[in-house]
Amino acid sequence: MKKTMFRYTKSILEKVSFDPALFCKEVEKALKILLPYEIELLTKWLISFTKEKPELQHCTLLLNL
Repeated sequence: MKKTMFRYTKSILEKVSFDPALFCKEVEKALKILLPYEIELLTKWLISFTKEKPELQHCTLLLNL
């Protein structure tokens, strides 16, 4: 079930990636609901997802890298 929440979070982030402010807001929400190991997965996914999208890279700062 928890893996499903991680997949759901990724799908939401992909859908809202057109708007950097909304994307960051969804990242913040994800950090509140995901488990620690899911946050690690999300961190890796965000780094790779935002690599080609510089307008979204500032949202990775929310992850305290």
